[in-house]
Amino acid sequence: MSDTLIEAIGYIGSALIILSLLQKSILRLRTIGAVASVTFLGYSVLIQAYPIAVVNVVAAGIHLYYLRKLVRFKEEVFSVLRVRAESNYLAYFLEFYEDEIADRNQPDFVYEPGPDTFAVFLLRDMVPAGLFVATRHDDHTLEVELDFIIPQYRDFKLAAWLYSEESGMFSQAECRCAWARVTTEQQETYFTRMGFTADPTTDVPERYSFRLPEAAATSN
Repeated sequence: MSDTLIEAIGYIGSALIILSLLQKSILRLRTIGAVASVTFLGYSVLIQAYPIAVVNVVAAGIHLYYLRKLVRFKEEVFSVLRVRAESNYLAYFLEFYEDEIADRNQPDFVYEPGPDTFAVFLLRDMVPAGLFVATRHDDHTLEVELDFIIPQYRDFKLAAWLYSEESGMFSQAECRCAWARVTTEQQETYFTRMGFTADPTTDVPERYSFRLPEAAATSN
């Protein structure tokens, strides 16, 4: 193998390490980090830098170990925790992620807690990974006000799990149908992916609705 090609492998490994450090997502960080370690392992062997090779074997092993944990999708990994609408922690969470929420797909969200507010934290291994806020209506529907997952956990399909029978969240809400006001293309893409379909009404022409799992519906 030519010296130029060996040097190129080293540069690629360096670029991958820098790229991994720029990731907000833990999953992407671990994935790119593992690839970078394997690349540097090959580079260090080619230049016979065996101490560096040992370090990268260990680094790749660490990345792969945590990757295996991150990609698990078991019921016990995710859970929901209902909180009071006036929760101080909820208020602090919203304040801390205010800019991130605005930059995502809910720029007009303003939290106004009331007697019909339904709020739950999405937990992964008991760590708050997201927040769901909705308003319960008398017709047993749940109006989605906020569906937010923090950057580090956006690759864990928490939203798909949330809108499933396994989460049990909608049984807690005692509702049969969830709906959201969809006003942007990004919102339409997201809610459509979650299973929502256009369901306009006279009062809410931008309404998209989602029929909840049968198990949740029959619990009312």
